[in-house]
Amino acid sequence: MGETDDPYGSDVLADFGRRAPKVQPTVVEAVRDLVVEEVATGFVGAVVGYEGRLLRLEDRRGSVRLFPIGPGFLIDGNPVALRLPRAPDAAPQFGAQRTASGSVAAHNQRARVARASRIFVEGRHDAELVEKVWGSDLRIEGVVVEYLEGVDNLEDILRDFQPAGDRRVGVLVDHWVSGSKESRIAEAVAAGPGGEFVLVVGHPFVDVWQAVKPSRVGLDAWPEVPRSVEWKHGICEALGWPHADQADIAAAWQRILGTVRTYADLEPALLGRVEQLIDFVTD
Repeated sequence: MGETDDPYGSDVLADFGRRAPKVQPTVVEAVRDLVVEEVATGFVGAVVGYEGRLLRLEDRRGSVRLFPIGPGFLIDGNPVALRLPRAPDAAPQFGAQRTASGSVAAHNQRARVARASRIFVEGRHDAELVEKVWGSDLRIEGVVVEYLEGVDNLEDILRDFQPAGDRRVGVLVDHWVSGSKESRIAEAVAAGPGGEFVLVVGHPFVDVWQAVKPSRVGLDAWPEVPRSVEWKHGICEALGWPHADQADIAAAWQRILGTVRTYADLEPALLGRVEQLIDFVTD
């Protein structure tokens, strides 16, 4: 890369003293029907109520989610921090039951007959995590989640599946970084037959285990694992968990999965990508 191609420059401290101070977000009262965007997930919705210090947002499809009130929102593209309205009657409390994904539970509503469209994830652990958090929503929408057993199989699977307007495919892959094998496969898929009906997105984690907040297993951060060590074995070793064979790894995953209760136990980088795929295959 030439000198003019480096957007960061050679000296990270150059011109430090001349940089503009960080702009603080404007504080806005979260009054009913105010439309905002939650930055981490990209969820856009109108304020419909509160549960304690959690803000309830409803999108145009009627999906309702909870977010911590405070910074991390946009109004017309501008950063804002939301606060509870001063007027007591402006902050109604709603007690509607929610699914693990934060959507309003649809009682007495039968699961929809499965769509032709599909969501594919890389492996069994990914599928189990998506099912635990989004399973109720996916059944209502009639979306089936399958796993690839490795992204290398994607092109063959799509060749057999033959994506079309009523047969959309959403794909979630691990460790999505620019220039990676996964990104090259995604580019090939987009340029291939039916590519406009396929959406490949990824999260930045080495493995979907990392998408679970480390605090759920009593950690401040997931341990660093040397590249020479298989990642899941390295994690189990660092945590002092058995890791001699695949049965130990499966047991470790069930131990982690068992700590997940709702979307709030997952990292936003995964939440946004799964929601993006659900929107794509149900559009």
